[in-house]
Amino acid sequence: MHGKILTIAGSDPSGGAGIQADIKTISALGGYGMAAITALTVQNTCQVSAVHPVAAPVVKAQVEAVLQDMAPDALKLGMLATADNVAALAELLTSGAAAIPLVVDPVILSTSGHELLDRRGVALLIAGIFPHVTLLTPNLAEAQGLTNDAEIATPEDMRRAGEKLLAMGPKAVLVKGGHLAGDRLTDLLITNEGVTEFSSARIPTRHTHGTGCTLAAAIATGLGQGMAVPDAVGRAHRYVHKAILNAPGYGRGKGPLNHLVKLD
Repeated sequence: MHGKILTIAGSDPSGGAGIQADIKTISALGGYGMAAITALTVQNTCQVSAVHPVAAPVVKAQVEAVLQDMAPDALKLGMLATADNVAALAELLTSGAAAIPLVVDPVILSTSGHELLDRRGVALLIAGIFPHVTLLTPNLAEAQGLTNDAEIATPEDMRRAGEKLLAMGPKAVLVKGGHLAGDRLTDLLITNEGVTEFSSARIPTRHTHGTGCTLAAAIATGLGQGMAVPDAVGRAHRYVHKAILNAPGYGRGKGPLNHLVKLD
């Protein structure tokens, strides 16, 4: 195995998203997965019924235990659940974890629009964590919420939102366009050097549970294995596309991907 990746996120008992998806993704791409759990969720492919946050001192202690022993090659942050968790992790990122490549999937809203991180938590995320971020991976709703933009409905809107987010501190921003209409799915990577487009044919399927978690974990694995950001994003994009194509068809709602799919 090459690359030790620590994911800090919530648990999904159905296995399609969160920590469970991250560990499978990291393993499938040849990394060694480690995890600190920020929340226990009650969910399946149909709905999220409840979220039970883990106390911030416990989240911080989990991360510190790994940092003191295993020296991660990359970090991935997913759902942090509470402002206190955000603050605790921001403190760690200014000390022992400051130099580690960091991918942040800003889980602030559910697919249905339910708030997953309150306003104080979002403010702390921007002020305390964004300056340490190697790559931020918002979907359209998250990009809109973080920038207070009007509806993001076009690739040009995506670019403008990405540039606003880049100005908040991350070294790079990947705005995910999966919720735009059309036969092509396009993500835009925005850096100080310009904009790179990653596009693929849209797959007609309901089995897309955990795609955001999976993509961010795949990118973090690439960074932990020494890949440059565009290369890590490109491999992750191909991996998620193939994982959706080979989805096992489980569940009555939005089913999981096939995280153990092999790239050619």
